[in-house]
Amino acid sequence: MAKDLERECKAAMAKAIEYFKQELRGVRTGRASPGLVEHLRIEVPSYGSTMELRELASVTAPEPSLLVVKPFDPGTLKDIERGISTSDIGITPQSDGKSIRLPVPALSGERRKQMVQQAKKMAEAQKVAIRNVRRDTNKHIDAEKKNSTLTEDEADTAKEKTQKLTKQHEDQIDTLVASKTKEIEEQ
Repeated sequence: MAKDLERECKAAMAKAIEYFKQELRGVRTGRASPGLVEHLRIEVPSYGSTMELRELASVTAPEPSLLVVKPFDPGTLKDIERGISTSDIGITPQSDGKSIRLPVPALSGERRKQMVQQAKKMAEAQKVAIRNVRRDTNKHIDAEKKNSTLTEDEADTAKEKTQKLTKQHEDQIDTLVASKTKEIEEQ
């Protein structure tokens, strides 16, 4: 039974890491990256729904400071342009009727600090999620011990493994945020 708990714990913690990686893609650095805008939610009245930009258009980075958005359906160009304008990414879209150019301005020192803080805040949120998984797993271990499904030694070993997994995943988050911080701070 302890193996099942360990497997569930690993899976839940890995999910938190994957989510964090997705979140980091949206944090702006000095260079253009499709991940910066592809997860933007765009309201498309003609489709009657809100969709992610990557579902509506291809996003490329032909230059280090430029993104080009080419809609799959030319009728959604205005909706995409409006969605990008109203987002909080701080980039003004320029449309030529067929595609949208997004010039990514260089980050100021102050803006870089804000981006680093944002990345650290997101990292802390995922660390909390990982600790919550640890807490839930430990509760399950205690319940199993109380029901005599696990011996005291097995329960202690399972808790130690859970703590090791927690530490590993927190270290992984620290590594990711340090890498992103370095990326944000370099020109």
